[in-house]
Amino acid sequence: MTWGIPTDIFLDIHVALSLIGLVFGLIVLYGLLSGEVFGVWTALFLLAMILTNVTGFPLPPFGLDPPRMVGILSLILLAVALLAIYVFRVSGPWRWIYVVAAMTALYLDAFVGVIQAFAKLSFLHELAPTGSEPPFVIVQVLVLVFFVVFGFLAARRFRPKLANL
Repeated sequence: MTWGIPTDIFLDIHVALSLIGLVFGLIVLYGLLSGEVFGVWTALFLLAMILTNVTGFPLPPFGLDPPRMVGILSLILLAVALLAIYVFRVSGPWRWIYVVAAMTALYLDAFVGVIQAFAKLSFLHELAPTGSEPPFVIVQVLVLVFFVVFGFLAARRFRPKLANL
């Protein structure tokens, strides 16, 4: 049991939140590239990402391990993104700080998603059973390049209309 919920169901909730956060984050990225704030999508993305990270901590195995360190880093980035957009209204340097923080948190979700996909999906696991084989490394590099390129473009193009925040 995890928080009074059977652990397997709790894990399903955690994975669903992660996938929802990823989809909403890609919608938000599209908005950033278009120079727009998708207010409701942004709020849902940030909420889903926060809930993804929070629900990851009580899952076994316990202790401070790499997944929890990624979760801590992601929560810090999401706190910065929340401050940038809702407190500082993405004015001045907070515009690019928001984009970098939000897109880095989204990248971390995708990064973990690739790790989990190669660990849990048999057809991918066969390609990279230890997670160090070329197919795994190539996919992780492609995901990183995607987020670096589109994050850079988003930081350059994002010029929000404050009324939409």
